[in-house]
Formats: sequence, C-alpha cells, structure tokens
Amino acid sequence: MIDLMPPLPPALVMVLGALFIPALRGSARRSLLLGLPLLTLALVWLVPDGAALPAGFLDVQLDPVHASAEGRLFATVFALMAFVGGLYAMHQARTLELVAAYVYAGSAIGVTFAGDLVTLFIFWELMAIGSTAVIFAAGTDAAGRAALRYLLVHLLGGVVLMAGIIAHWTATGSLAVEALSPNSLGTVLMLIGILVNAGAPPLSAWIADAYPEASPSGTVFLSAFTTKTAVFALLVMFPGADILIWIGLYMVFYGILYALLENDMRRILAYSIVNQVGFMVCAIGIGTELALNGAAAHAFAHIIYKALLLMSAGGVLMMTGKRKCTDLGGLFQTMPRTAMHGIIGALAISAFPFTSGFVTKSLETAAAAHEGLLVVWLLLLAASAGVFLHAGIKFPWFVFFQKDSGLRPPEPPIETRRAMTIFSVLCIGLGLFPAPLYAILPYPVDYQAYTVEHVVSQLQLLLFAGFAFFVLLTQMKRTLTISLDFDWFYRKFLHALAEEFTGRTAEARDRLEAQALGWARRQIRLLYTHHGPHGILARTWPTGSMVLWVALMLGFTLLLYLL
Repeated sequence: MIDLMPPLPPALVMVLGALFIPALRGSARRSLLLGLPLLTLALVWLVPDGAALPAGFLDVQLDPVHASAEGRLFATVFALMAFVGGLYAMHQARTLELVAAYVYAGSAIGVTFAGDLVTLFIFWELMAIGSTAVIFAAGTDAAGRAALRYLLVHLLGGVVLMAGIIAHWTATGSLAVEALSPNSLGTVLMLIGILVNAGAPPLSAWIADAYPEASPSGTVFLSAFTTKTAVFALLVMFPGADILIWIGLYMVFYGILYALLENDMRRILAYSIVNQVGFMVCAIGIGTELALNGAAAHAFAHIIYKALLLMSAGGVLMMTGKRKCTDLGGLFQTMPRTAMHGIIGALAISAFPFTSGFVTKSLETAAAAHEGLLVVWLLLLAASAGVFLHAGIKFPWFVFFQKDSGLRPPEPPIETRRAMTIFSVLCIGLGLFPAPLYAILPYPVDYQAYTVEHVVSQLQLLLFAGFAFFVLLTQMKRTLTISLDFDWFYRKFLHALAEEFTGRTAEARDRLEAQALGWARRQIRLLYTHHGPHGILARTWPTGSMVLWVALMLGFTLLLYLL
C-alpha cells in the first residue's frame, strides 16, 4: 500500500462528487460519471490498512475511515459497479437518478470503510435515502408507491439498528465494528436491523416489490448495494452465528419458489437476489475461513452477473416496453447481443464451469462439506439446481427464445451494450482466472475449483436441472397470475386496517365535534339569555335595589368572618 496521510475518504469523494452531476452537461457530465467511480476505486486502494482518520465526536472516538480486507474487497466491486452502471445509465437515466445512484454507491462504500457503528449507521441511512430516490426517479405512479413502501421498510430497519447500537454501547461502552455474538439485546437488535437490508424473512418481499418499479438503469444500481452491504455487515459483525445458516437456507428456497412462480422477468431476477444472498448468509453462519471467503467472493461475483442479467432485461424493457414473460419471446432474432449477454449472466449465476459463479459459490458448498454439515450441503446442492431452473434457463428461455411474440425490437443503445460487454468479460474472465479475486479475499485461499470431480458433478447437476425444466415445460409456462407474498400484509391488510382506523377515528372525531358544538351553542344561548339586550342582567336596576343587594352581600361577608 502507498502510505498517504491523511488519505481522502473514498466514500466522501463519491458522495460529494455526485452533487456536481446536475451542473454539468454533455462530455463534462460523461467524464464525471465515468471518472468519479474510477477515482474512488483508486482511493479505495490508497487508504492504508487500519484506522486512517480517527475523529472525536461528543466524547466518543470515531473511526470513519478504517480499511480492512473485507471492506476493500466490497468497496472495489461497489466502485466497479458504479462505473459500469454509470456507463449503462448515461443516456437514459434522469439527473435525479444519476445523483441518487452515485450517492447510494458512495454511501455503500462508506459502510465498508466504517470502523465504528455511528459512522456505519450514518452511511446506512444515507444509503436508504439514495436508493429510495433511485426508485422514485422512475417517475411513474407505481414507482412512487413502491418508493414509499421501500422507505418505510428501511426506516424500520434503521430504527431497529439504531436501537441495537445504543443498547450495545450502553452495555459495553464500545462502538467498534467488530465480530459480535447475538447474545444480548443490543446485538440481537443490530442483527435484525441488518437482516432487514439483506432481505431476510419475513421482510423479503420488499426487494421484488420495489426493485422492478425503478427504471432499467435504476434496477441495476439497486441490485448491487443494499443487500451486499448487509452481507458485508454480517460478515464482519456476526461470523459464525448459527442462526444465519437457517435464515440463509430459508432465503435460498424462498427466492427459488417465488422466482419459479413469477411472470415478470425483472421480478424473477429480483427474487433471485434473495436466493443468492441466502447462499452468502448461510456461509456466514458456517463461519469458517473457507465459508467467509466464499461469502465474500460470491458477493463480488454476484454483483457483476446479477447486474449483467438486469442490464439484459433492462435492454429488453427499453426496446419493447414489456416486462412479462407471456408478452415476450423470440427476441434473439433482432437482439442477439443482448440475448448473448443475458445467457452469459444466466450461466454465471448457475455456477456453470468457466464462469465466475463456478469459482465462487463452490467455496460455500465446500465449506459446508468440510464442516460435516451434510443436510446444509445437500440443500445447497439442491438449491444450485433450482437457481439454474429459474435464472439460468427460465429467464433467457421465455424472454429470448420459446414462442415468437412477433416483436422485432433493435438492440439497445451502444453505451448499454458496452456496459454489458464489460461485465460479460468479467464473468468469464473471473471464471477462467480466479486467482486475482482469491488474492484479495479476507483469508488465504487454499482451494482448487477446477478438479475433475467438481467439474463433472456440477455439469451433471446442471444437466439434470435442464432436463427437468424441459420435461416440465408445460407446468413452467407462466400465466397472468399474482403470487401473494408477505408484502400483502403491508400493501393490503395493513392498508385496509389503517383505512378502518382512520374511518373510525373520523367518526369519533365527528361525534366529539358535534357534542362540543352543541355544548358551545347551549352556553352561548345561556349567556345571551342573561346578558343579551333583553337578559335579566342587562336591565336597568333602581338605585335602591342596588344598595339593598350591596348591604346583603356585606352582611353575608361579615357573618362569614365572625364564624
């Protein structure tokens, strides 16, 4: 490392640089969009290991820029994602979306460099604001409603996380981002708050609810940062927490099931995010060095191939205006390059040999096998077949092949194709040459992905899954149906409950207002009766009567005094 003192905080450079985007046009804006992530990437590797910029705040020692192997790995792929995402969005995204996306990316990098919980929380919430703005920037009514629901979920997670941080600080006096065990109120609350961002049950549905409503480029940005910062936080704060194994497995099969039922191509890929993050969460729960390396490597590769898949789907949406599989098909005829990139992403997510998924996800399954977790290992293998079914075959088959929909759209603009090309090359390059990625993983890697046994077994697994797909093709065909998920509770049930509560409180308010108005009217009438022009207290009284009344009052007062 080059020792620069003091270093420039990469996250701050990214966030502040994003604020200049609205002021620029043409080539200047393009230069900023591409140059800012590259500058941030350089700064990520220039920050020296350990605490770089310690700072005091309200008698608390903060560590806002703390470089670690895990943080540098995640920050690297976040900056890379911002660069390629900026290229993809350059000529199609609104200014609001571009600013929000870069603030979002910078905030995610800020989380990876946070050495204390206060800094982590600040960037965590800034990330929620940026991602909400990315969804809202799509400009549709559906996007506006989805952005509101998304914000409410993440504000809930942020409140729980903040409560956990306060409880942990009160109990221990420590704000360091370090390995913890979920055995106290504070750590349990922090774990729950992080899992909300990871898309863990029961709040998994927010991903498929919100991400597909963003613009094509907005969905690409959204797929990369929120869930992966949660994976990073779990990796450094809760490695080896057994509960994460079972939470991760639930997410794995939850994502597969709903993706297989889904008709919307972008919702298929959104549910797939939950599925893939489930693999990482499970590996973090296993907690060995091999498993943690697997979670980190899988997160790195996942950001690339998931973005590639969503870029391919976004290209289809841009050129056809259609999202549902029932409306698509046969697009390979006029969109062969987009189809090719989609297939490469599908093979990578399915861990096909010679792709990035093969050399990263296998670390996780190998870790389960090495620890003797037979049930976990078998479930992860079965899930790998499920991934090939819904993302590896279903997405490209129904969108680009299958029936001929009669649509003949052209290829998307050149910048979008260039962005897809970069990530396609990385998917294959990392698969063929995993050593550079293995070299920056948190722990030393002693693992060979390309053994005859592993390659043959993986090909057999994928071949069986592919055979099952085409045998069950009639059952796999989608119809115009809606799959109910937990989001039904806050989209329908809680909404109806709120309307009922509002109606009843309005009725009670109306009754109280009527009662109060009636009482006020009675008081006004009484006042008017006695003090009005003809009231008894408004009449002219003789002087003698007044003297009599004064004498009586004085006598009564004197009597009280004597008693």
